Amino acid sequence: MKYTLEYPSELPTAPDDFLHPEVIRAVATQAEAAGFSAVALSEHPAPSVKWRNNGGHNTLDPISALSFMAAVTTHLRLMTNLYVLPFRNPYLSAKALGSLDLVSGGRLIAGVGAGYLRSEFSAVGVDINRRAELLDEALTALCAIWNEPQTPVSGAGFAAVGPVWLQSPTQRPHPPIWIGGNGAAAIRRVVEHGDGWMPIIAAAGMASSMRTAAIETIEQFGSAVGRLRRRLADAGRDPSSVDIQVVCPPVDLDDDTSIGRAREVLAELRGHGATWAVIHVDGSSPQAALDYIKAFGEEMDLVADQSISESRL
Repeated sequence: MKYTLEYPSELPTAPDDFLHPEVIRAVATQAEAAGFSAVALSEHPAPSVKWRNNGGHNTLDPISALSFMAAVTTHLRLMTNLYVLPFRNPYLSAKALGSLDLVSGGRLIAGVGAGYLRSEFSAVGVDINRRAELLDEALTALCAIWNEPQTPVSGAGFAAVGPVWLQSPTQRPHPPIWIGGNGAAAIRRVVEHGDGWMPIIAAAGMASSMRTAAIETIEQFGSAVGRLRRRLADAGRDPSSVDIQVVCPPVDLDDDTSIGRAREVLAELRGHGATWAVIHVDGSSPQAALDYIKAFGEEMDLVADQSISESRL
């Protein structure tokens, strides 16, 4: 299993220190040294104060922040988790994400989704009731633009009227596209467009607030993975070629029982098909985060695991 560090500013209680460039640099380089395979940031261009005060978090533009992290690392993957495609014209998404792939030397993992905050959709001028339609349109357009950038692409609200001059991303045919969401539509999108799936295992209330179907238990996750694999096989795709990322349960690295429980849960998830896990570190301060990243890497032997994984490529 590979591990993704969710950048600590994404924790509700994280201080503003995590927005400072010297801290971003230190966290990214420590994650790479500790053996993490990727670092991730979400996207919230205009979240409400209400959301922030009820479990939300500080946000950075993921393209800007991940580009900065790319410049201070050498092999750490840069993941958007999630980039909200319905917020913008697909050409703008293709340009922004493709540019990140170029400047990072081909290290982008484009985690994308539909978004869920009604007030945020209003702030950016998009009808939230069209989010599913716009996501489907954007996924089709994104793949077309990346695969044949010169060929004009059009949709319900946009149209390139002639050949377009765009650089192709470094990764070919395009950067891996991982799709968020728990329901049947998310699975369909993974089958049609995705290289990865990013479900959320959470209580029904949380899933509802994120406007997705509930996957509340590891057993339900396993059943959903089974449905995905059957759909992939029916479409003529190799089910093992699609990555599946889950969230690691909180781990107290000073508590052997907590560590043991986390290992058990991760082993169960891996047994059901999970290939990546997102890690939330101690975000009480930059130093606490750096210490946690280093200790987690040592506890889970990430550097050794990463070396073994790379030797098999």
